[in-house]
Amino acid sequence: MKNTVTTFRQMKEKHEKISMLTAYDYSTAKLEDEAGVNSILVGDSLGNVVLGYENTIPVTVDDMIHHGAAVVRGAKNALVVVDMPFLSYQTSVYDAVVNAGRIMKETGCDAVKLEGGAVVCPQIKAITDASIPVCAHLGLTPQSINAFGGFKVQGKTIQAAQQLIDDAKAVEAAGAFAVVLECVPAKLAKMVSEAISIPTIGIGAGNGCDGQVLVYADMLAMFSDFCPKFVRKFANVGELMSQAFKDYDAAVKDGSFPAEEHTYKIDDEVIEKLY
Repeated sequence: MKNTVTTFRQMKEKHEKISMLTAYDYSTAKLEDEAGVNSILVGDSLGNVVLGYENTIPVTVDDMIHHGAAVVRGAKNALVVVDMPFLSYQTSVYDAVVNAGRIMKETGCDAVKLEGGAVVCPQIKAITDASIPVCAHLGLTPQSINAFGGFKVQGKTIQAAQQLIDDAKAVEAAGAFAVVLECVPAKLAKMVSEAISIPTIGIGAGNGCDGQVLVYADMLAMFSDFCPKFVRKFANVGELMSQAFKDYDAAVKDGSFPAEEHTYKIDDEVIEKLY
């Protein structure tokens, strides 16, 4: 059955955990969808793992639409959420609604995600008023990496922890159907999860959240530039791929590929009549 924002709410009410993974292309999305993952996030993390940027800042709305549409074509049952990239919603409420509308219309996704708490609540309300579901994102918000001064755990002081709780309540009141909590101490994330009625999706926020999300290239050990502490590697696909590439290179160079079973035949009499 198709996962929806209603599915998310019902799963929280029943204390059922929500699974989410990132994807940026049709084939990966199809595999994740067939595996039963509840939601697929087309994250602006594609800037790091797909486009090779140092951070998510350079990612554009067109980038998100291009990859988001591919993921939607591969996902039949998972709820597909597409990130709104840097400066696609911060500039004004009008810009936020226009860009969210573009993303939804041109990808066919089920929801958009944006970063920030109370400061972006006017945008969240306006986008949801336009019948576009919004997932919020609190804690370590990668688009604010320059303001944070690096990738750091958030909410460790009394003031910062209280602000996180207040922001979670604010985005819920503004209409968000879920909120991602990134790099937040586990006990604080559990408090946030219990303080609001919408699901929390943790990434580096402990198992007290209502669900979990990981970048698929991290959990498959395909992305080696940086590996956060919170990542569990469920398979070493990167090593398998590397070895396969080496084996292919060797087979081409020693002439063992392609072999006879990989080629197409033609009648000799046809060849004999050619000049």
